[in-house]
Amino acid sequence: MPAKILLLILLFHRREFLQLNQTIQFVNCITISKDVNNFTFNNHQRLIMELGLYTFADLPPGDNNISTDTNQRLRNLMEEIKLADELGLDVFGIGEHHRPDYAVSSPAVILAAAAVTTKQIKLTSAVTVLSSDDPVRVFQQFATVDQLSNGRAEIMVGRGSFIESFPLFGYDLQDYDALFTEKLELLLELNKQEKFSWKGTFRPSFNNLGVYPRPYQAAIPIWVAAGGTPASAVRAATLGLPLALAIIGGAPEQFVPFINLYRNTAIKAKQDPSAIQLGINSHVYIAADSQKAGDEFYPSYAGVMNRIGKERGWQPLSRQQFDHSRSPQGALLVGSPQQVIDKILYEHELFANTRFLAQMSLGDMPHKNILKSIELFGTIVAPAVRKALNK
Repeated sequence: MPAKILLLILLFHRREFLQLNQTIQFVNCITISKDVNNFTFNNHQRLIMELGLYTFADLPPGDNNISTDTNQRLRNLMEEIKLADELGLDVFGIGEHHRPDYAVSSPAVILAAAAVTTKQIKLTSAVTVLSSDDPVRVFQQFATVDQLSNGRAEIMVGRGSFIESFPLFGYDLQDYDALFTEKLELLLELNKQEKFSWKGTFRPSFNNLGVYPRPYQAAIPIWVAAGGTPASAVRAATLGLPLALAIIGGAPEQFVPFINLYRNTAIKAKQDPSAIQLGINSHVYIAADSQKAGDEFYPSYAGVMNRIGKERGWQPLSRQQFDHSRSPQGALLVGSPQQVIDKILYEHELFANTRFLAQMSLGDMPHKNILKSIELFGTIVAPAVRKALNK
Protein backbone atom coordinates (compact mmCIF):
# COMPACT_ATOMS: atom_id res chain seq x y z
CA MET A 1 0.00 0.00 0.00
CA PRO A 2 1.48 3.41 -0.92
CA ALA A 3 2.75 5.31 2.11
CA LYS A 4 0.53 8.36 1.40
CA ILE A 5 -2.65 6.26 1.29
CA LEU A 6 -1.64 4.42 4.48
CA LEU A 7 -1.08 7.76 6.22
CA LEU A 8 -4.52 8.99 5.11
CA ILE A 9 -6.16 5.84 6.47
CA LEU A 10 -4.39 6.21 9.82
CA LEU A 11 -5.37 9.88 10.05
CA PHE A 12 -8.99 9.04 9.21
CA HIS A 13 -9.27 6.34 11.86
CA ARG A 14 -7.64 8.65 14.41
CA ARG A 15 -10.46 11.11 13.56
CA GLU A 16 -12.98 8.27 13.90
CA PHE A 17 -11.60 7.38 17.34
CA LEU A 18 -11.78 11.00 18.47
CA GLN A 19 -15.40 11.25 17.27
CA LEU A 20 -16.25 8.04 19.14
CA ASN A 21 -14.58 9.42 22.28
CA GLN A 22 -16.54 12.67 21.86
CA THR A 23 -19.78 10.69 21.68
CA ILE A 24 -18.92 8.63 24.77
CA GLN A 25 -18.14 11.78 26.74
CA PHE A 26 -21.38 13.35 25.48
CA VAL A 27 -23.40 10.29 26.54
CA ASN A 28 -21.75 10.10 29.96
CA CYS A 29 -22.54 13.71 30.84
CA ILE A 30 -26.29 13.44 30.18
CA THR A 31 -28.89 11.66 32.27
CA ILE A 32 -30.59 9.02 30.16
CA SER A 33 -34.36 9.37 29.98
CA LYS A 34 -36.61 6.67 28.58
CA ASP A 35 -39.62 8.96 28.54
CA VAL A 36 -40.35 9.52 24.86
CA ASN A 37 -43.65 11.12 25.80
CA ASN A 38 -41.91 14.37 26.74
CA PHE A 39 -42.06 15.13 23.02
CA THR A 40 -45.39 16.32 21.65
CA PHE A 41 -46.37 13.35 19.49
CA ASN A 42 -49.95 12.30 19.22
CA ASN A 43 -50.36 8.59 19.87
CA HIS A 44 -50.98 7.49 16.29
CA GLN A 45 -48.03 9.36 14.83
CA ARG A 46 -45.66 8.22 17.55
CA LEU A 47 -46.30 4.52 17.00
CA ILE A 48 -46.08 4.18 13.22
CA MET A 49 -42.90 2.32 12.24
CA GLU A 50 -41.63 1.02 8.91
CA LEU A 51 -39.74 -2.27 8.85
CA GLY A 52 -37.18 -3.18 6.23
CA LEU A 53 -33.77 -4.52 5.29
CA TYR A 54 -30.44 -3.20 4.10
CA THR A 55 -27.27 -4.83 2.82
CA PHE A 56 -23.72 -4.07 1.71
CA ALA A 57 -23.78 -7.09 -0.66
CA ASP A 58 -20.76 -8.72 0.99
CA LEU A 59 -18.48 -10.96 -1.08
CA PRO A 60 -16.60 -14.02 0.23
CA PRO A 61 -13.34 -12.84 1.82
CA GLY A 62 -10.02 -13.82 0.29
CA ASP A 63 -11.51 -15.31 -2.89
CA ASN A 64 -9.62 -14.51 -6.08
CA ASN A 65 -12.61 -15.16 -8.34
CA ILE A 66 -14.14 -11.72 -7.75
CA SER A 67 -15.95 -11.50 -11.11
CA THR A 68 -17.84 -14.78 -10.69
CA ASP A 69 -18.60 -14.10 -7.03
CA THR A 70 -19.93 -10.63 -7.85
CA ASN A 71 -22.21 -12.01 -10.55
CA GLN A 72 -23.75 -14.55 -8.18
CA ARG A 73 -23.97 -12.12 -5.29
CA LEU A 74 -25.87 -9.58 -7.37
CA ARG A 75 -28.29 -12.26 -8.55
CA ASN A 76 -28.79 -13.33 -4.94
CA LEU A 77 -29.34 -9.70 -3.99
CA MET A 78 -32.12 -9.29 -6.54
CA GLU A 79 -33.79 -12.38 -5.08
CA GLU A 80 -33.56 -10.90 -1.56
CA ILE A 81 -35.14 -7.62 -2.67
CA LYS A 82 -37.93 -9.42 -4.52
CA LEU A 83 -38.69 -11.60 -1.48
CA ALA A 84 -38.76 -8.57 0.83
CA ASP A 85 -41.27 -6.89 -1.47
CA GLU A 86 -43.45 -9.99 -1.68
CA LEU A 87 -43.46 -10.28 2.13
CA GLY A 88 -44.78 -6.72 2.46
CA LEU A 89 -41.69 -5.17 4.04
CA ASP A 90 -41.51 -1.41 3.73
CA VAL A 91 -37.92 -0.56 2.75
CA PHE A 92 -34.84 -2.11 1.14
CA GLY A 93 -31.48 -0.30 1.30
CA ILE A 94 -28.15 -0.93 -0.44
CA GLY A 95 -24.77 0.41 0.64
CA GLU A 96 -21.99 1.91 -1.47
CA HIS A 97 -18.42 0.60 -1.20
CA HIS A 98 -15.28 0.62 -3.31
CA ARG A 99 -13.52 -2.46 -1.92
CA PRO A 100 -13.04 -6.06 -3.08
CA ASP A 101 -15.17 -7.45 -0.22
CA TYR A 102 -18.40 -5.72 -1.35
CA ALA A 103 -20.25 -6.12 -4.65
CA VAL A 104 -21.99 -2.73 -5.02
CA SER A 105 -20.25 0.55 -5.80
CA SER A 106 -23.35 2.21 -7.30
CA PRO A 107 -26.54 1.55 -5.29
CA ALA A 108 -28.69 3.44 -7.81
CA VAL A 109 -27.88 0.92 -10.55
CA ILE A 110 -29.04 -2.01 -8.41
CA LEU A 111 -32.08 -0.12 -7.17
CA ALA A 112 -33.07 0.73 -10.77
CA ALA A 113 -32.99 -2.98 -11.60
CA ALA A 114 -35.07 -3.71 -8.50
CA ALA A 115 -37.53 -0.95 -9.34
CA VAL A 116 -38.97 -2.85 -12.30
CA THR A 117 -39.26 -6.20 -10.48
CA THR A 118 -40.90 -4.92 -7.27
CA LYS A 119 -44.28 -3.36 -6.62
CA GLN A 120 -44.46 -1.56 -3.28
CA ILE A 121 -41.21 -1.59 -1.32
CA LYS A 122 -39.28 1.67 -0.94
CA LEU A 123 -35.80 1.59 -2.46
CA THR A 124 -32.96 3.53 -0.84
CA SER A 125 -29.22 3.77 -0.69
CA ALA A 126 -27.73 2.82 2.68
CA VAL A 127 -25.65 4.89 2.25
CA THR A 128 -24.59 7.09 -0.65
CA VAL A 129 -21.11 8.42 0.17
CA LEU A 130 -22.05 11.94 -0.86
CA SER A 131 -18.71 13.50 0.12
CA SER A 132 -16.92 11.79 -2.77
CA ASP A 133 -19.73 11.91 -5.32
CA ASP A 134 -21.28 14.57 -7.53
CA PRO A 135 -24.66 15.66 -6.08
CA VAL A 136 -25.97 16.42 -9.57
CA ARG A 137 -25.31 12.86 -10.75
CA VAL A 138 -26.64 11.41 -7.50
CA PHE A 139 -29.87 13.35 -7.92
CA GLN A 140 -30.23 12.35 -11.60
CA GLN A 141 -29.62 8.67 -10.82
CA PHE A 142 -32.12 8.52 -7.99
CA ALA A 143 -34.67 10.57 -9.93
CA THR A 144 -34.40 7.82 -12.57
CA VAL A 145 -34.96 5.14 -9.91
CA ASP A 146 -37.92 7.16 -8.68
CA GLN A 147 -39.46 7.26 -12.17
CA LEU A 148 -38.91 3.53 -12.72
CA SER A 149 -40.45 2.69 -9.34
CA ASN A 150 -43.39 5.13 -9.57
CA GLY A 151 -42.17 7.17 -6.62
CA ARG A 152 -40.46 4.67 -4.29
CA ALA A 153 -36.89 6.02 -4.32
CA GLU A 154 -35.08 7.50 -1.34
CA ILE A 155 -31.49 8.63 -0.69
CA MET A 156 -29.64 7.99 2.55
CA VAL A 157 -26.52 10.15 2.57
CA GLY A 158 -23.43 9.86 4.74
CA ARG A 159 -19.86 10.99 5.00
CA GLY A 160 -18.56 7.43 4.72
CA SER A 161 -17.03 5.15 7.36
CA PHE A 162 -14.82 3.60 4.64
CA ILE A 163 -12.53 6.02 2.85
CA GLU A 164 -11.48 4.22 -0.36
CA SER A 165 -13.67 6.50 -2.49
CA PHE A 166 -11.78 9.64 -1.47
CA PRO A 167 -8.42 8.91 -3.15
CA LEU A 168 -10.23 7.01 -5.93
CA PHE A 169 -12.16 10.13 -6.97
CA GLY A 170 -9.44 12.64 -6.14
CA TYR A 171 -10.67 14.09 -2.83
CA ASP A 172 -8.60 15.06 0.19
CA LEU A 173 -9.57 13.54 3.54
CA GLN A 174 -8.65 16.83 5.16
CA ASP A 175 -11.86 18.14 3.54
CA TYR A 176 -13.96 15.28 4.96
CA ASP A 177 -16.50 17.48 6.76
CA ALA A 178 -16.48 20.42 4.34
CA LEU A 179 -17.14 18.14 1.36
CA PHE A 180 -20.22 16.64 2.95
CA THR A 181 -21.59 19.98 4.11
CA GLU A 182 -21.34 21.63 0.71
CA LYS A 183 -22.54 18.64 -1.30
CA LEU A 184 -25.54 18.04 0.95
CA GLU A 185 -26.49 21.69 0.50
CA LEU A 186 -26.39 21.27 -3.27
CA LEU A 187 -28.34 17.99 -3.21
CA LEU A 188 -31.10 19.57 -1.15
CA GLU A 189 -31.29 22.51 -3.56
CA LEU A 190 -31.52 20.13 -6.53
CA ASN A 191 -34.40 18.39 -4.80
CA LYS A 192 -36.29 21.69 -4.39
CA GLN A 193 -35.66 23.47 -7.69
CA GLU A 194 -35.60 22.43 -11.32
CA LYS A 195 -33.46 25.32 -12.51
CA PHE A 196 -31.03 27.46 -10.48
CA SER A 197 -27.44 28.70 -10.24
CA TRP A 198 -24.71 27.22 -8.07
CA LYS A 199 -21.25 28.27 -6.92
CA GLY A 200 -19.20 26.26 -4.44
CA THR A 201 -15.69 25.15 -3.57
CA PHE A 202 -15.59 21.47 -4.56
CA ARG A 203 -17.69 21.34 -7.72
CA PRO A 204 -17.74 23.45 -10.93
CA SER A 205 -20.27 26.26 -10.82
CA PHE A 206 -23.27 26.47 -13.14
CA ASN A 207 -25.59 29.33 -14.02
CA ASN A 208 -29.39 29.00 -14.34
CA LEU A 209 -29.34 25.41 -15.55
CA GLY A 210 -31.96 22.69 -15.16
CA VAL A 211 -31.17 19.21 -13.86
CA TYR A 212 -33.06 16.26 -15.36
CA PRO A 213 -34.84 13.95 -15.08
CA ARG A 214 -37.05 15.21 -12.28
CA PRO A 215 -38.34 12.61 -9.83
CA TYR A 216 -41.80 11.02 -9.94
CA GLN A 217 -42.42 12.33 -6.41
CA ALA A 218 -42.52 16.03 -5.74
CA ALA A 219 -39.21 15.54 -3.95
CA ILE A 220 -37.05 12.51 -3.15
CA PRO A 221 -36.92 11.74 0.59
CA ILE A 222 -33.35 12.35 1.78
CA TRP A 223 -32.12 10.84 5.06
CA VAL A 224 -28.87 11.55 6.89
CA ALA A 225 -27.02 8.48 8.20
CA ALA A 226 -25.04 8.72 11.44
CA GLY A 227 -22.99 6.50 13.69
CA GLY A 228 -23.40 8.51 16.88
CA THR A 229 -21.46 11.73 16.36
CA PRO A 230 -23.48 14.56 18.00
CA ALA A 231 -22.69 16.96 15.14
CA SER A 232 -24.50 14.61 12.74
CA ALA A 233 -27.65 14.73 14.85
CA VAL A 234 -27.54 18.50 15.02
CA ARG A 235 -26.96 18.81 11.26
CA ALA A 236 -29.89 16.56 10.33
CA ALA A 237 -32.24 18.20 12.82
CA THR A 238 -31.33 21.74 11.79
CA LEU A 239 -31.92 20.92 8.13
CA GLY A 240 -35.23 19.18 8.92
CA LEU A 241 -33.98 15.84 7.57
CA PRO A 242 -34.78 12.33 8.83
CA LEU A 243 -31.95 10.66 10.75
CA ALA A 244 -30.84 7.03 10.38
CA LEU A 245 -28.71 5.85 13.31
CA ALA A 246 -26.61 2.69 12.99
CA ILE A 247 -26.37 0.81 16.29
CA ILE A 248 -23.88 -1.99 15.72
CA GLY A 249 -22.15 -2.08 19.11
CA GLY A 250 -22.55 -1.20 22.76
CA ALA A 251 -25.94 -0.89 24.42
CA PRO A 252 -28.85 0.79 22.59
CA GLU A 253 -29.78 2.67 25.78
CA GLN A 254 -26.51 4.62 25.49
CA PHE A 255 -27.87 6.32 22.37
CA VAL A 256 -30.95 7.82 24.04
CA PRO A 257 -29.17 11.16 24.70
CA PHE A 258 -28.08 11.24 21.05
CA ILE A 259 -31.68 10.79 19.91
CA ASN A 260 -32.91 13.36 22.42
CA LEU A 261 -30.33 15.80 21.06
CA TYR A 262 -31.69 15.22 17.54
CA ARG A 263 -35.31 15.72 18.56
CA ASN A 264 -34.69 18.71 20.80
CA THR A 265 -32.60 20.40 18.12
CA ALA A 266 -35.31 19.77 15.54
CA ILE A 267 -37.94 21.31 17.81
CA LYS A 268 -35.74 24.33 18.50
CA ALA A 269 -35.34 24.70 14.72
CA LYS A 270 -39.16 24.96 14.50
CA GLN A 271 -39.63 21.49 13.03
CA ASP A 272 -43.02 19.86 13.55
CA PRO A 273 -42.45 17.28 16.33
CA SER A 274 -45.04 14.94 14.82
CA ALA A 275 -43.19 14.94 11.48
CA ILE A 276 -39.78 13.97 12.87
CA GLN A 277 -38.55 10.72 11.35
CA LEU A 278 -35.94 8.50 12.95
CA GLY A 279 -34.54 5.19 11.72
CA ILE A 280 -32.52 2.58 13.60
CA ASN A 281 -30.23 0.30 11.57
CA SER A 282 -28.93 -2.89 13.23
CA HIS A 283 -27.39 -6.29 12.57
CA VAL A 284 -30.14 -8.92 12.60
CA TYR A 285 -30.34 -12.67 12.05
CA ILE A 286 -33.31 -14.91 12.81
CA ALA A 287 -33.53 -18.69 13.07
CA ALA A 288 -35.92 -21.17 14.65
CA ASP A 289 -34.28 -20.83 18.06
CA SER A 290 -31.65 -18.71 19.77
CA GLN A 291 -28.86 -21.30 19.76
CA LYS A 292 -29.29 -22.04 16.07
CA ALA A 293 -29.30 -18.32 15.22
CA GLY A 294 -26.12 -17.66 17.19
CA ASP A 295 -24.29 -20.69 15.82
CA GLU A 296 -25.17 -19.84 12.22
CA PHE A 297 -24.50 -16.10 12.37
CA TYR A 298 -21.38 -15.92 14.53
CA PRO A 299 -18.76 -17.27 12.05
CA SER A 300 -19.59 -14.83 9.26
CA TYR A 301 -20.28 -11.92 11.63
CA ALA A 302 -17.01 -12.41 13.48
CA GLY A 303 -15.18 -12.77 10.18
CA VAL A 304 -16.45 -9.38 8.99
CA MET A 305 -15.91 -7.57 12.29
CA ASN A 306 -12.41 -9.01 12.76
CA ARG A 307 -11.37 -8.24 9.19
CA ILE A 308 -12.47 -4.61 9.49
CA GLY A 309 -11.24 -4.47 13.08
CA LYS A 310 -7.75 -5.51 12.00
CA GLU A 311 -7.67 -2.48 9.67
CA ARG A 312 -8.81 -0.18 12.48
CA GLY A 313 -6.93 -1.55 15.44
CA TRP A 314 -9.83 -3.27 17.20
CA GLN A 315 -9.42 -6.36 19.35
CA PRO A 316 -10.71 -9.65 17.85
CA LEU A 317 -14.35 -10.49 18.63
CA SER A 318 -14.86 -13.55 20.83
CA ARG A 319 -17.94 -15.77 20.97
CA GLN A 320 -18.49 -14.60 24.55
CA GLN A 321 -18.57 -10.95 23.42
CA PHE A 322 -20.90 -11.88 20.56
CA ASP A 323 -23.34 -13.64 22.90
CA HIS A 324 -23.24 -10.73 25.34
CA SER A 325 -24.11 -8.32 22.51
CA ARG A 326 -27.20 -10.35 21.64
CA SER A 327 -28.48 -10.29 25.21
CA PRO A 328 -31.78 -8.42 25.79
CA GLN A 329 -30.06 -5.02 26.19
CA GLY A 330 -27.29 -5.58 23.62
CA ALA A 331 -26.93 -4.19 20.10
CA LEU A 332 -27.29 -7.44 18.13
CA LEU A 333 -30.73 -8.75 17.19
CA VAL A 334 -29.74 -12.38 16.71
CA GLY A 335 -32.05 -15.08 17.95
CA SER A 336 -35.50 -16.60 17.63
CA PRO A 337 -38.38 -14.61 16.08
CA GLN A 338 -39.73 -13.77 19.55
CA GLN A 339 -36.35 -12.53 20.76
CA VAL A 340 -36.04 -10.23 17.77
CA ILE A 341 -39.62 -9.00 18.21
CA ASP A 342 -38.90 -8.20 21.86
CA LYS A 343 -35.72 -6.28 21.07
CA ILE A 344 -37.28 -4.24 18.26
CA LEU A 345 -40.06 -3.26 20.66
CA TYR A 346 -37.54 -2.53 23.42
CA GLU A 347 -35.63 -0.18 21.11
CA HIS A 348 -38.89 1.46 20.05
CA GLU A 349 -39.63 2.17 23.72
CA LEU A 350 -36.23 3.86 23.96
CA PHE A 351 -36.33 5.86 20.74
CA ALA A 352 -39.92 6.04 19.40
CA ASN A 353 -38.28 5.41 16.02
CA THR A 354 -40.38 5.50 12.87
CA ARG A 355 -38.22 3.01 10.93
CA PHE A 356 -36.18 -0.10 11.68
CA LEU A 357 -33.82 -1.61 9.09
CA ALA A 358 -32.16 -5.01 9.54
CA GLN A 359 -28.78 -5.93 8.04
CA MET A 360 -28.66 -9.72 7.72
CA SER A 361 -26.31 -10.63 4.89
CA LEU A 362 -22.89 -10.17 6.45
CA GLY A 363 -19.73 -11.84 5.17
CA ASP A 364 -20.12 -15.30 3.71
CA MET A 365 -23.53 -16.15 5.17
CA PRO A 366 -25.13 -18.80 2.90
CA HIS A 367 -27.80 -17.34 0.65
CA LYS A 368 -30.41 -19.92 1.73
CA ASN A 369 -29.91 -18.91 5.36
CA ILE A 370 -30.41 -15.25 4.53
CA LEU A 371 -33.61 -16.00 2.60
CA LYS A 372 -34.93 -18.00 5.56
CA SER A 373 -34.08 -15.18 7.96
CA ILE A 374 -35.83 -12.66 5.69
CA GLU A 375 -38.85 -14.97 5.53
CA LEU A 376 -39.05 -15.18 9.33
CA PHE A 377 -38.64 -11.41 9.58
CA GLY A 378 -41.45 -10.81 7.09
CA THR A 379 -43.91 -13.49 8.18
CA ILE A 380 -43.49 -13.55 11.98
CA VAL A 381 -41.49 -10.59 13.27
CA ALA A 382 -42.93 -7.75 11.20
CA PRO A 383 -46.61 -8.68 11.74
CA ALA A 384 -46.07 -9.09 15.48
CA VAL A 385 -44.26 -5.75 15.80
CA ARG A 386 -46.94 -3.95 13.80
CA LYS A 387 -49.68 -5.52 15.90
CA ALA A 388 -47.95 -4.55 19.15
CA LEU A 389 -47.46 -0.94 18.04
CA ASN A 390 -51.02 -0.52 16.85
CA LYS A 391 -52.83 -1.80 19.94
